[in-house]
Amino acid sequence: MTPAMVGNGESVTPGSQYQKGVKHLMESGLHTIPKKYILPPSDRPTTNSEDSNVAKQNLQLPIIDYSELLGPRRQQVLQSLANACEGYGFFQLVNHGISDDVMSSMRDVSGKFFDLPLEEREKYMTTDMRAPVRCGTSFSQTKDSVLCWRDFLKLLCHPLPDFLPHWPDSPLDFRKVVASYAEKTRYLFLVLMEAIQESLGIIEGKEEEVTEEKNNILKDLEDGSQMMIFNLYPPCPEPDLTLGMPPHSDYGFLTLLLQDQVEGLQVQFQGQWLTVQPMNNAFVVNVGDHLEIYSNGKYKSVLHRVMANAEKNRTSVASLHSLPFNYTVRPSPKLIDEANPKRYADTNFHTFLAYVTSREPKRKDFLDSRKLTSTCLEGEEDKQIK
Repeated sequence: MTPAMVGNGESVTPGSQYQKGVKHLMESGLHTIPKKYILPPSDRPTTNSEDSNVAKQNLQLPIIDYSELLGPRRQQVLQSLANACEGYGFFQLVNHGISDDVMSSMRDVSGKFFDLPLEEREKYMTTDMRAPVRCGTSFSQTKDSVLCWRDFLKLLCHPLPDFLPHWPDSPLDFRKVVASYAEKTRYLFLVLMEAIQESLGIIEGKEEEVTEEKNNILKDLEDGSQMMIFNLYPPCPEPDLTLGMPPHSDYGFLTLLLQDQVEGLQVQFQGQWLTVQPMNNAFVVNVGDHLEIYSNGKYKSVLHRVMANAEKNRTSVASLHSLPFNYTVRPSPKLIDEANPKRYADTNFHTFLAYVTSREPKRKDFLDSRKLTSTCLEGEEDKQIK
């Protein structure tokens, strides 16, 4: 593979020190971070309290009680869900039915994987973004001009029988714990998506017959993609110069994030970066690009980033859910009319992968590339009239 030249003149190859991850660098005794991780001054996080873009307090995300979603207060919770997806793009999900033991086991097995010797983790290090198992550091070590201050393990999870044999078999209980967690979060996602469809007015909760769209989209999501991402953010000697993850939005419909009690996740809200206050054993759930497209722009896929810190490891596990990789995502026909024309072009995973592998991903570039211009909107309206 030809090394990709980066902004400071350094190159990154699969065998380079950067490919081996941030944890490996820190274990070598770093006291300053390499140039490859230093952001341009305009992109660096700031702790200046006088900066209008830096919030002075943490963000209290809307809280959705999953148990009430299944009870007599469903309509009120659906309204709260709609407000959260429209106004924040994020919410905290509590009383979700996944036991504290299961959540704790996932955090433990995640930590154990990153504690494995480098020789074990290296087995899964690859720059191939299509690999069913991928261990690395940045989204693209060969294209990113600045690398993220994190290590990750990505697993494709559905259908489980297809991917489970490819997963790491160390630590000893890794496959068992992660498979159980993957199945539980996938079920949770499907229940949430049915509620989201109802909150959008696409389906009605008391229908005696299942509508064609409800049947189709939920069936497609049942057969859909699930990717699990384990993240490790080691302590950083110069956290003001880098980020654990730069501003980005998530591919897919919903992301369910399990995080520890170390702060780091920040959400862009009303023009400011605000830190999400961790809640023990709650999921942070966020709208992905596909849900923004499917809702025709009503629900927002919001920029978020991860801060580095100088003192503690931070870990998280993200479960990303969408349609099967070979399916097309498009706005729901029920959300398109004369007053609300189609706002996004149809898209699929191949289009996404082609886009992000051709350039360095930044912010919401891909989603913005799917937005229809006013001229395109007129053309789409003509098609609908015909």
